[in-house]
Formats: sequence, C-alpha cells, structure tokens
Amino acid sequence: MKKVLVAMSGGVDSSVTAAIMVDAGYDVTGITMRLGAPDTVEVDPERPNCCSLEGIEDARRVATQIGIPFYGVNYEDIFKEEIIDYFVEEYLVGRTPSPCMVCNRELKFGKLLDLAKSLECEAIATGHYARIEQHPETGRYLLRKSLDQSKDQSYFLAALTQDQLRCALMPLGEYSKTHVRNLARKYDLRTAEKIESQELCFVADTNYRRFLQDRIPEKIEGGDIIDTDGNVLGKHQGVPFYTVGQRRGLGLSVGKPLYVTQLNADEKTVVVGESDDLLEDSMHVDRINLISIEELTEPIRAHVKIRSRDDGGSATISPINETEAIVEFDEPRRAITPGQATVFYDGEYVIGGGWIVGTDT
Repeated sequence: MKKVLVAMSGGVDSSVTAAIMVDAGYDVTGITMRLGAPDTVEVDPERPNCCSLEGIEDARRVATQIGIPFYGVNYEDIFKEEIIDYFVEEYLVGRTPSPCMVCNRELKFGKLLDLAKSLECEAIATGHYARIEQHPETGRYLLRKSLDQSKDQSYFLAALTQDQLRCALMPLGEYSKTHVRNLARKYDLRTAEKIESQELCFVADTNYRRFLQDRIPEKIEGGDIIDTDGNVLGKHQGVPFYTVGQRRGLGLSVGKPLYVTQLNADEKTVVVGESDDLLEDSMHVDRINLISIEELTEPIRAHVKIRSRDDGGSATISPINETEAIVEFDEPRRAITPGQATVFYDGEYVIGGGWIVGTDT
C-alpha cells in the first residue's frame, strides 16, 4: 500500500483530498504546518486563514473523522525566514512579491516533502486545483491546468521542480469546486460548508500596507511622487506602500487619472504617468524554472501570464542564458510588475515560469 502524506490546512479542499486518498486505498497520514501568528490584528471571521489554531483543530478533527493519524509540525521560524522576510524585503526594494509561489516551492513541496520522505511516504497530496501527468516519451512530469478553469492554481505551482512534481498528488484537479463541496457533504466532513480562506494567510485583514507598517516602521521613509519627466507632483508615505499600476491612494489632484509606473527604492521616488505609460512590449525574466521542457535553447512561442489574475497574452520567449530570457509580447501588456511571477503556457500545460526583473530590456 502506497504511503501518502496529506497536507491539511483545515479547509474543505485539503479535507476532501485526505478523504479521497483514503477511499483510493492509500496509507494516509495527515499533517498540518504550524506557521505561527505573525500578524498583530485578529483574523476576520468571514475570511479565515490556514495559519490559525482553528484551522489546525479542524484538520485534526477531520483526520479523526476519516480514521487517519494526524500530526502537526512547527514551521514558524522557517515560514518567517522563507516567506515573511522575503515578502517584506521585496516591498522594501520596490518589487511586488509572490509569496504563495515561494511557499509552495520552499514549504509545501520543500520542507514538507522532505518530512514525507523521512517518514517513508512516497508522495505528498495537497488540495491544489491542478493536474500532474508524466509524458509517455520524455518521462518528464507535466503540470496542467485544473479541469475547473475558474479555480486553476497551476500559476502558483510553476516554480516546482521535477522531483517535487514526481512526488506530488493533486486529485482535485479533476473536479469542479461544486463537486468538491458535494464530496465533502458525501463524506459528512465538518469542513463541508467552511468558507474559502484568504489569499495572504499571514496578513489577517488583507491590508499589506498595515502589515508592513506594523513590522518595519523604521525602514519606511516618505519621498517624492514624480512624473515621467522628473517633475515633483506630491509626496508619498513610503515606496513599499505602492505597486506598479496603482491608481488609488496617490493623493494627487492634477485633473487627469495617474498611475504608478515605476518604483525607485534607492531614490525613494514613486513615478506616475498616464494609462498608456503602463503599456510595455517586453520584459526581462530571471530564475526560470522549466517543467515541460528540459532547456530553452532557442526562441519559443507561449501564452504568458504576468500575474495570477491575468488572462495572459501570446509572446515569444528568447533565452539569454540558462536562467534568463526576454519575453516579447504580440500586443503590449499593462502594468508589468517587477517581483511578480510570470508563467509560460502551451495550451493547458505549463512550460515553465520565472520572475519579472523589469521592462528595461
């Protein structure tokens, strides 16, 4: 019987995943990562997070309900170092981070997968909405979009390595969210009607600016808001409080809409411009991770997403070296944001992904 470790957050998706694994005949152990309570405000009861004690208790009760052993592991220090510190530092230098991407790679399929192997588990199962397949000829493990496109999480998994994908099971990729809810009711799970958790699990009220101000007030300094010609239009409260494409909260009155087009942390300036100033034809990408292909040796065509909630656009990806490339879009893209992850698709399959350096190619 194949031993599987199931990552259980206390939500409906991971609960159903555990139940499916049991039904499929696996030797299942449930595990929850204790990530601490790094925030300073109470969790919104309408938007629970996976880091809460309530979530851990729900996971434990579901495990008892379906008859599997359950353990908790304390990853507070690791989470702070790998995710929270990264999140804060990216904003400090004028980039917009992708914490879920890093968490999947470093914790859920990093530290947790290491633990699974130490327990002689052959795989780790999660409640992600994505599909994993093995190519019949190349043997490479492929990452495919979820059957339910509205819930697809392949974007957040594009940094996973071949070894991580080989050891990953994601049964929910074959189902719609509605079907998963119905399965939870069929199994009579206590989490069947539990609402969706919030995206940033460690920012209790989803207000990342308040989160940064609470943690690093001494590192946040105000400066000038300037236009693309360098003219000073006003003052800002700190570069980390802004992101490319932002319109609201600028405090400017110039008779026309203005948007953040660039952040200069070293100069402590926020550059603003008009809507068309956000359009770019290309971008520089580094730290590329390839999934469907082994290497990028010549230009390829792909459908490229520049953020998680992006429909994407057709582009040509030209390698600079093994880990960097220039992406040239067929049509200009709006608000390409340094620090964000970008993911390359061939239809439903993920070719790979990387991190946006900038548009100065």
